[in-house]
Parts: sequence; C-alpha cells; structure tokens
Amino acid sequence: MTKPLTLWLLGDGKPGHENQSLGLADALARRVPCEVHRISLAGKRGIVTRVRAALKVSERLPKPDLIIGAGHATHFALLRLARKHRAKSIVLMRPSLPMGWFDLCIVPAHDFANGCGRENVIITQGALNRVSPPPISGRNGKMILIGGPSSSHGWDGESLLATLAEISKDGSWQLTDSRRTPDGFTDEIRRKLPAIEVFPHQQTTPEWLPGKLATAEEVWVSEDSVSMIYEALSSGARTGLLPVPRLAESSRVLRGLENLVNDGFITPFSDWEKTGRLKAPPSILREADRCADEVLRRDTTRGRQAEA
Repeated sequence: MTKPLTLWLLGDGKPGHENQSLGLADALARRVPCEVHRISLAGKRGIVTRVRAALKVSERLPKPDLIIGAGHATHFALLRLARKHRAKSIVLMRPSLPMGWFDLCIVPAHDFANGCGRENVIITQGALNRVSPPPISGRNGKMILIGGPSSSHGWDGESLLATLAEISKDGSWQLTDSRRTPDGFTDEIRRKLPAIEVFPHQQTTPEWLPGKLATAEEVWVSEDSVSMIYEALSSGARTGLLPVPRLAESSRVLRGLENLVNDGFITPFSDWEKTGRLKAPPSILREADRCADEVLRRDTTRGRQAEA
C-alpha cells in the first residue's frame, strides 16, 4: 500500500485563510491517502515568536511531505519548517516575501494585474475553499450570504434590507453572516424579514456552510465578500450579487467581480430585477480540485516510496 501523504497546515487563526488550506488538503485527500496535522499561530505576534511556536508544535508531529500556509503571519514560519524538515512549501495567496522562496504559490488571478509567468505559481479563479463537489440531484436550497465593510466596500444596512425583502418574496431562504457583518444587522433581519431563517456565523460549525451550499440551488452574496462568492460558485449554484456601496471606482476586487459578471458566472441584482431569474453559471469552479491535481502532477512529493 502507498504511504499516506503527510500534510502540515500552518494557520493564523483567520477563518478565511484556514478555509483555503483546508480546501486544498480536502481535495488532496479525495485523491490520495492523507494524514493532516494543523499548526496554529493564532494570537502569536512577531516573526521570532511565530517561528518558535511553530517549531515547538512541530516537534511532536510526523515528518511532513507538504507544508501549506495562508496569511502573511505564516510565511516565515512556513519557510523555516520546510527548510528544517526538507519538505515542500505551498503558500496560498500572493506572499509578502519573494515568490521564488516557496516551492509553490497558489494565487488568485486578481492579485496579478498583468498575469504571472513564474513556473512555481498556479493562478486560480478566486481563493480556494472547502465546498465539496455537489450532488447531481436534490438541489433545492436557497441561501443568502452577508459580509460587511471592507477595504473595497462600505455599508448601507437599510438599502440591503430593502434588497433582501425583494429577493426573499419567493421561496424559503436561509441566511448567514460573517465576522465583518455590523452588530445588530441579523437582529434587524429577524424583525423586519421574519420569512428569512437566520443562522449567525457564531452559531455554525466550519462544516455547516459547505454542507448547505452543496444542496443549494440559488445563492445571493453581498459583493464585498469575495470568498463567499467563490464558495457559492464552487457549489455550482446560480449566484446573485447583492449590491453594497463601493469605496472606489476600480480595484483588484472589483475587477475580479466584473470579470465574473462578464463571463456569466454571477448575476447582479440590477439584472435580476429585470428578469426575476439568476443565470446558471457556465461551469462549476473546482479550483481546489484542479490545484490538488496540479500539486500531485508536479510530483512535489518526489522521493516518497510505495510500501508493499
């Protein structure tokens, strides 16, 4: 039998970053036997402190084949662990350090205005996530995913409530928010839109949203939450874009959204108002699976031997 692939996932405690690492690990495990170990740097401040913490935790772990990290706080520790254990380093998103220092960089296209021709870079449509391949049938759920103010978007709760009132007139909808959602907004939804079933993110498990999306037929996402948009597209659901105030006329986030609209992956609310329908996406985004295939194809675990 083949020896399991030993993965170390280096995390900074931010759900969005850890979701990406787990998404790649899940996809690898769907292809080959994997043994996954997590090293958390949550709450650790400073490069030296983080590196020391990672080294201490790693002392009790089996030798890794691949070390995966997302978030700037993980970069130095990721490189130090990879060098010490002679393992391959995989960084998710564009790193703060030179990309040539890592064995493989998996980076969303919107991080490169003019593309990237480096051999050790895989360009993706959006960030990786944990949404599993959807079932062929039985998809009838209706989901609403709400983000909050960000570097690219502001907030207008009253306008968003009015929009939610329009889209929720037909069917039974379930809604969840994020850590960026302003305090009290879900309470307003419960008071003014009682037909929408609210599940605050604090009361859900990490597996809850991927499970819901796997059976969703339609999903609306506030346009400030890029990660949630790509989670919806990874599920294959028809996806609508809820408008929130934009802080700039153009940015890498907005360029990415415009590309998705132009390619027919998502339907802006203004288009839905004209037809009452969400467009079916031209394809299901399976970026975690594509990257897992590429990781294995590149033979990043060269030298591991099969055991009889």
